[in-house]
Amino acid sequence: MYDNFCPCTIILRRWHDRMTEHNFPPLKNDRLLRAVRGEPVDKVPVWIMRQAGRHLPEFREIRLKHDFFTICRTPALACEVTLQPIRRFDYDASIIFSDILVIPQAMGMEVEMKAGVGPVLPEPLTDPSHLLRLITPDVEKTLGYVGDAITLTRQCLQGKVPLIGFTGAPWTLMGYMVQGGGSSTMAQARFWLYHYPEASHQLLQQITNVVIDYLVMQVKSGAQLLQVFESSGDFLNDELFQKFSLKYLKQINEGVKKKLDELNIPQVPMTAFPKGATLNSLEMLVKESGYDVIGLDWTVDPAEARARLGPNVTLQGNMDPCALYASEAEVFQRAANMVKTFGKERYIANLGHGILPDAPIASVEAFITGVHSV
Repeated sequence: MYDNFCPCTIILRRWHDRMTEHNFPPLKNDRLLRAVRGEPVDKVPVWIMRQAGRHLPEFREIRLKHDFFTICRTPALACEVTLQPIRRFDYDASIIFSDILVIPQAMGMEVEMKAGVGPVLPEPLTDPSHLLRLITPDVEKTLGYVGDAITLTRQCLQGKVPLIGFTGAPWTLMGYMVQGGGSSTMAQARFWLYHYPEASHQLLQQITNVVIDYLVMQVKSGAQLLQVFESSGDFLNDELFQKFSLKYLKQINEGVKKKLDELNIPQVPMTAFPKGATLNSLEMLVKESGYDVIGLDWTVDPAEARARLGPNVTLQGNMDPCALYASEAEVFQRAANMVKTFGKERYIANLGHGILPDAPIASVEAFITGVHSV
């Protein structure tokens, strides 16, 4: 069945067959991994958050035939969607097509993707008693379709670029689980932090435990870098960030590395992207968490970030996604200037958040070309 979607024929391996790098084609473009390690690069590596998705006409064609979570749960479809931007653009990395809300689904919550609305969780956690509804999943069984998609995609990429796996961070996932969907205020979730602090920590810990196993599974399946999306970091001041985000981000980084060591599996770099976090919070993250890469949103000044976060962490970001609405010439120049400001050492170019659905294709090409021009 994979012949319909991928440029290779493959039979998916069982778990014990996914464990070693030599099962996959050798990597041809290692700019991303070199940048993570602080090694020289001929060009700054670039990829874009949500690069596989709604801004591509070929993705929209698939969406006409399949609902969102069917694509996520069908390895051949997830593989095809992951490969679409790699075929079209000169990216230096791919990121597996999935969604952060597969974690709440695995924990027993219903998640619907409603047109024009986005994700909806029809039975949110409205008080601590509802924590009893959550289950502790067998990640390899419940979310094994993500691992299958990663393994298939690694083979189909044929080593062209590295493959990134990802998850939502516990606080961000808690927000969806309590709010019942996205929110412009996150008022109910923040109410929990103040009114139900013990229950909040209980929920965050439950999510963290699942996330650690989920990320380890992704590495076993072939992910070459992991990113943790703290997409709701902008709702936390420094105090709340330290208590309810940083604590669990640190556990994730340490827990994944410990389990990989126990399994005798090589480590992969890890990225934390706390969208909207203050520079104080970012400093705490760098000093205490051990992540290899820190993603920056478009509100952070690159020069100030370099000065405050230090020379030993790779930075990723951070052009305003709306800047892609500028002329192609301006997008090119903004991308080139961004690289010059960050510098070519320990830097991965990206947007400051996910690409918007109506971003012009020509602007994406200008962005990538601008980055690679420096």
